[in-house]
Amino acid sequence: MTYVLTISAIVLFLMTAIPMLKATTWIVRGLDFPRLQIAVLLLLWIIISSAGFVFGWQVSIIWWVLVIACFFYQAWWVFPYSTLHKTEADWIDPKVNMPKITLLTSNVLMDNRNSKPLMDLIERHKPDVVATLETDTWWQTQLDTLEQYPYRMAHPLDNMYGMHIYSRLPLEDETIDFLVEDDIPSMSMRVRINDMRTIRLHVLHPRPPAPGENEQSIERDVELLLLAKHLQDLDEPVIVSGDLNDVAWSRTTRLFRRISGMLDIRVGRGMLNTFHADFRFIRWPLDHVFVSTHFKVVKVKRLAHIGSDHFPVLATLALGKQDFTAPHLELEDADHDLVKEILDTPTAE
Repeated sequence: MTYVLTISAIVLFLMTAIPMLKATTWIVRGLDFPRLQIAVLLLLWIIISSAGFVFGWQVSIIWWVLVIACFFYQAWWVFPYSTLHKTEADWIDPKVNMPKITLLTSNVLMDNRNSKPLMDLIERHKPDVVATLETDTWWQTQLDTLEQYPYRMAHPLDNMYGMHIYSRLPLEDETIDFLVEDDIPSMSMRVRINDMRTIRLHVLHPRPPAPGENEQSIERDVELLLLAKHLQDLDEPVIVSGDLNDVAWSRTTRLFRRISGMLDIRVGRGMLNTFHADFRFIRWPLDHVFVSTHFKVVKVKRLAHIGSDHFPVLATLALGKQDFTAPHLELEDADHDLVKEILDTPTAE
């Protein structure tokens, strides 16, 4: 048993240390995702090895110190996404008379041919805007029956990166961009929420760093940072949503937020893990809603299983200026250097 504990300590240490590398290869960046799961395994190791003293299972004090240090390091990354942490985007009472918008974002899984669960959720929650990802022409045919959503953007694809917007509210300045890869769209538009106000909405779905997708994370990272730099100097209400194929606590997502000044509505409200919907232990937050400081949060929740490998996310937001600027979002000199390094790295395209 001592041998097993030692080997497992080495593995857990490596799983913690490898993501510290700046390498963009998928096997390195993929270890950004399961930080919560690794933290749980580290805690189990501590408990089992502590109990093992009764049975004479003694491991080196070096591994004890390293495993405990690894546990606190992993916990530091994920702690902001627990309900014990202070919220980053303030709550606001839903009864307050302020302009509001409800957004439902859903990666439907292109091969999923049962649209009824998603349509039922849309009927039940009646969001103002529905953003769907991985939608092909079959999905467009199903979603086009949503008569109560007359304002639309459509870009069906059969490569699992199609994208659609269905809105009760008028859309303006709609654009479909291909920021990095020629077959990976993103959508941008203004949503008119009343006669006086519009908000800017960006929907993204970059490719993940994974075998069969992109061997490196650079395409995803560049797409996020190009958008961040575009948003950096804007002084208007902005929402960024979609399946970013990146976890909330990753180096790139944190850099995206510092550059753009966007707030993560998950902070202080729980992880709301959206992928993988079929495996309870192997889940992490891939589907996001970021907001500018013009918004406060009325409601955010993960919705029911719709047959996809992702859960949908529903967020109701109200226009209401934040009372603070998050100090951890302030840019440092090292951030500028890292952004330049990432944007100067050649992509596969």
